Amino acid sequence: MRVTLNDEVLELAEGTTLGRLLAELEQDKPGVAVALNQQVVARGRWPEQALAPDDTITLFHAIAGG
Repeated sequence: MRVTLNDEVLELAEGTTLGRLLAELEQDKPGVAVALNQQVVARGRWPEQALAPDDTITLFHAIAGG
């Protein structure tokens, strides 16, 4: 199935979860937030959040500063 991550089209296996994708990309670390189809997904839901064809995933990195 195809999904879009930050404007990049990815081909994933059916049944891939958000948690699995982020782990494979080494993006499941502190300071990362994710929106799935423009809805923020709580970190605790990442492992169980199934992805579907044509989903749009936006990955954010928190930046501290003033």
